[in-house]
Parts: sequence; C-alpha cells; structure tokens
Amino acid sequence: MKLLVTGGAGFIGSAVVRQAIGAGHQVVNLDALTYAACLENVADVADNPNYVFVQADIRDRAALDTVLAEHAPDAIMHLAAESHVDRSIDGPAEFIETNVIGTFHLLEAARAYWTAQGKPDTFRFHHISTDEVYGSLGATGQFTETTPYDPRSPYSASKASSDHLVRAWAETYGLPVVLTNCSNNYGPYHFPEKLIPVVILNALAGKDLPIYGDGSNVRDWLYVEDHADALLTVVQRGEVGRSYNIGGENERSNLQLVQTLCAILDTKRPKADGSYADQITFVTDRPGHDARYAIDPARIAGELGWRPSVTVEEGLERTVDWYLANESWWRALQQRDGVGQRLGVKA
Repeated sequence: MKLLVTGGAGFIGSAVVRQAIGAGHQVVNLDALTYAACLENVADVADNPNYVFVQADIRDRAALDTVLAEHAPDAIMHLAAESHVDRSIDGPAEFIETNVIGTFHLLEAARAYWTAQGKPDTFRFHHISTDEVYGSLGATGQFTETTPYDPRSPYSASKASSDHLVRAWAETYGLPVVLTNCSNNYGPYHFPEKLIPVVILNALAGKDLPIYGDGSNVRDWLYVEDHADALLTVVQRGEVGRSYNIGGENERSNLQLVQTLCAILDTKRPKADGSYADQITFVTDRPGHDARYAIDPARIAGELGWRPSVTVEEGLERTVDWYLANESWWRALQQRDGVGQRLGVKA
C-alpha cells in the first residue's frame, strides 16, 4: 500500500512509519514538526526509496490537496494531534485547532481526493484516537467500542469531537473510514514530558519522581511497537465503518508502574546508595484526573486476530534499555518548551 501518515514524526506516528517501511509499504510522512515532533524518530528509514517526508500542517487545506494529488495514497492514517493532557488544561485552544479543525480539513481534503479518484472501494481513512474519550472507569469494567463517550479533559474532548466528525463523514458522504481507540502507549522515542520517560530521566538525574495524587490511577499500558502493528492490521483488514479498541492487556496503577521502573533501573544502572524508589514524591493531582482506563480487546482479537505481544514488564525493560542507550536523542528534546516543568495547574 501507499500510506499517507499524518504526524509521522511523533511518537506513535514514527513507529507506524518505521514498521510500514519495514513491511514494504510506501509511506508519505506529513508532519508540521511542532514541539513534540522529531525527525530523528524516522532517521532509520529517511533514505529508503519508499519514504517521503512533507512538512505541512493538517489545518492547511491547500497543502493537503497538493500532497494528496501528488502522491495519490491508498490510505490515510491520521495520527497528527496534540496529545498531552496537562498542556490541554493550560492551553486548550491549540487542541481544538489541531485535533478538531485540523481533522475537519483533512476529512474534506480526503473526501475531495477520494471523489476525484472515482470513489474507489479500496481507499481508507484511518482515524487514530484514544480510550480517554470514554471517560473514567471505576474499579471494575472495561471500555468497549459501544461505551458512551464521556471525555473529562480538553484533550479527550477534542479527540472525541474528531471521532464524531469522522463518523459523520462516513455516514453523510460515504467516506470509507476505520477508527481505532488505544490505551496508554509507551516505548522508544516517547517524548520526555510523559510519565514513563519523565520517571526514567528524573531518576537518572537524581531528581524527584513525581506521582499525581496517591498514585492509584490505573492505565492499560500498550507497547508502541505493538500498537503500530495493530494499526497496520486495521488499515489493511479492518471493516469499513468499524471501530476497534486497542489495548495492551497490562493494567497497572501509576505507583506500580513507577516502582517497576525503579526496580529495573536499580538493576541496570544501580545507584551508589539506596534505590531509585527513594526519589518517589507524591504531588498535587491534576484537575479531572480519570481514575481508571481499561480496554476490552475482544473485537480486534476476534475479527482481526490481533493480540499484543509484549507484557508491560518486558516493554518497560526494553524502554529503559533504549533510553540508556540513546542519551543524545532525549538530551536535545529536554530543551524544548515546557519539558521538565509541571504543567496542567492553571485550572
């Protein structure tokens, strides 16, 4: 296939690009190169003849029309998004502009392109979203594809809005879409403002390891390479108009997660004195912090035969190894705006 991947210089997008190129697909990587993007994420495939990079913003309709006409993709995999909840609390406007308005412009460009091509049945618009659109769970239960939407943050509300737009374009205009909603991702190339890289890098620097509230918030952790594999499965074999929840089947509380990371670091990079767990500090919780996310993966497992291959313990060890071996990558990103600061407190 020839794939147009939006946000392909970001964390999840770059994993999709690398895997797609490795599988022999052609990839056009469209990215605006905002603060969380990094072309080093795709350096391994940059010279591949099947790879093209285009710097463009999904809010720029003219640029989208040009890229689609020039490259004629078989499918669009839409990952470009603002994704950091804390940043959305402090500055929600950028999230509405990119995640809602940007998705609208991309849908319209895709519809015009698809129509001009004669509305081929083989075309796909794959919208990649998050389980955060479903809101917060109690101690039991899991999100399914029919769980009612109940977003609690500006970020999740913007993603819920974009999901609704995609479904509306499918129903009203017949655009052949597939949707996926994933649990929390982690792994190599994770931008160093998110929990797992913050813990690894703060631990190495001898700084506090901040945990919101009492650390009891639970997430289902999905290794990013597993997620990329699932996304490529869905864009190729998913049923048109269908949505698929993608989870790692690895629920852990934030405190458990951080303690596991500390234990891994104790083994791989031991301190002179004590454990990295001694650096754990509990800080004021963020507003609207969802208590628990959990994915029911039955649909994607039953219909497409996909299951995650990496346990959270295996994935965390791989992630720690990667950060220990790639200091030059994360050192440069630590200088970017907002990294290393406590965000999400303006509410």
